Amino acid sequence: MTEQAGGPSFRLAIAPGVTPAKWVGVWRTRLADVPLELVQVDVLDRGAVVTDRTVDAGLLRLPLGREGLSVIPLYTEIPVVVVPKDHVVAAFDEVSSEELADEVFLHPLDDLLEWETLPGTPAQERPATTAAAIELVAAGVGVVVVPQSVARLHHRKDLTYRPVSDGPQSRIGFVWPEDETTELVEEFIGIVRGRTANSSRGRAAQQDATKASGDQQPKPRTKAQEKAAAARRETDRKAAAARKAGTRGGKLTGKRLGKRGNR
Repeated sequence: MTEQAGGPSFRLAIAPGVTPAKWVGVWRTRLADVPLELVQVDVLDRGAVVTDRTVDAGLLRLPLGREGLSVIPLYTEIPVVVVPKDHVVAAFDEVSSEELADEVFLHPLDDLLEWETLPGTPAQERPATTAAAIELVAAGVGVVVVPQSVARLHHRKDLTYRPVSDGPQSRIGFVWPEDETTELVEEFIGIVRGRTANSSRGRAAQQDATKASGDQQPKPRTKAQEKAAAARRETDRKAAAARKAGTRGGKLTGKRLGKRGNR
């Protein structure tokens, strides 16, 4: 949890292609007083900003290859091949790696897809970034396979993409320092796991519990209510005394009658 002049804030690293809009909306509704700052990071960062505490947590592309981090896998993305719109691949709904065998394959240095065997013929040089690879695709140099959200991020009118049925999927995870599971981290974990505010373990849940506890406390009574309660207590006291006296009288009478009858 980082501190700003106005109080605590939460800095969240975002890998390219990740779209956290739904979770951010829940956060800003549930913790309106805690600013959520999104920090765009390069995919090759691989959790460094979390490790060095530049941010509080991150929605990052896995694997990270770093120790000291806690990770909750959230979802996987299908791989897609990016091609020019007039490419033969564009005529199909999806393709396999084998069907890319005749293509020049661009494998950018920031690619985290875990290939067992690269498809096609490798380009002579690896592009430095996915963005550079996309430019080469547009120039007709080759094709590139990326997670679907990354293809959308680098959308161009002259390019399209198709799913690669047997390509490696990309995983997105929520990442934070394993020794700093703060209340706000717990709050974000609850949000990405779909917990309600009441079932969450974070700060908002504690505030709701405190509020609920306060709501359950009895409200002060008015003077009229106090007077009526006192009158009821007095009536109950007199009724109890009368019952007690009647019980005693009945026992004595029974004994006396019995003695007189024996005579």
